[in-house]
Amino acid sequence: MLKMELGIESLLKMAWVAAILPILIASFPSSYLNPVHQTLLVFAGRGKIIQSSSRLNKLTVPQKFFSHFYGFAVVWTSFLLLTTWIYAHKIGSLVSESTSHSNVASYLTGGSQVFSIYKTYSTSLEHNFGIWQAVFLLILMEIQVLRRLYESLYVFNYSSTAQLHICGYLTGFFFYTAAPLSLCCNCAPEVFTFVANTVAEFIVKGKNRMPPLEFQWLEFLTPLLKLGWFQWIGAVIFFCGWLHQRRCHAILGNLREVKEEAKDYRIPHGDWFEVVSCPHYFAEIVMYGGLVVASGGLDQTVWLIFAFVVANLVFAAAETQRWYCRKFDNYPSNRYAIIPYVY
Repeated sequence: MLKMELGIESLLKMAWVAAILPILIASFPSSYLNPVHQTLLVFAGRGKIIQSSSRLNKLTVPQKFFSHFYGFAVVWTSFLLLTTWIYAHKIGSLVSESTSHSNVASYLTGGSQVFSIYKTYSTSLEHNFGIWQAVFLLILMEIQVLRRLYESLYVFNYSSTAQLHICGYLTGFFFYTAAPLSLCCNCAPEVFTFVANTVAEFIVKGKNRMPPLEFQWLEFLTPLLKLGWFQWIGAVIFFCGWLHQRRCHAILGNLREVKEEAKDYRIPHGDWFEVVSCPHYFAEIVMYGGLVVASGGLDQTVWLIFAFVVANLVFAAAETQRWYCRKFDNYPSNRYAIIPYVY
């Protein structure tokens, strides 16, 4: 089990590093690396910033295909959330229980096993906390992907000519496969084993011989309320970014309410648009920063998700800022690209 767990975590970490490095290289200000920068611009192209003059511009799909990987994200995240939540309920809560009578008796009679028993209990409690924390992080991710799917279907009026490069399309599937899994990779192997064993038991015993399901909301929700301050502070940060991204996406969607005019661009105003050109990207960074805090700040895999989000969105925001300045002579000169008063 330990080897499998380390294997999943290591693969995810290597995948995130491999995804981050090309963006960092392309962002480095050097004439020698300009071809790398231009190539990445082609692969990351979408909508108004797609490189239409590139020889690779035929490798595109309609931008409305964004809904494909958001739909996938909802299904995948829901599966991970449901199975992890059920498993967390099976293994126990975060409520500290009193030491059993036998352990007390052992201690009173000078039993030397009491210290090893306490250590095992503490480790078990810490392990349970990690699993319930994973449930908490997956709930936040579920809230995000559900909203993004809704927006891709009903908020954004994509032009019929708007395209998305196939590499960006596949990157979306990579991200929404790896990100939810990274949030629960500390317990994913044992959860998958639990699911496999449950399915096997169902096949062997049949529905009628399976133990009855007893569902009580409090038993599933109470452990989440006993998580630490880091989790709840992270959730507050997450929802701050979530609400602002929702507002910014509504502003962008309202700019092109009529689908026949969806290819006509206008300068967005309102909310964080008064400060930066891509506030929806900045809000995304805030959200994933909230996930870092909610994870306790010690999970390297979650930090790598955050690093990828920052690198990817800063790169895209810089190009979007250049496009706005080329497109509109009256574009506000006081707007930063993505991070207020910084960049």
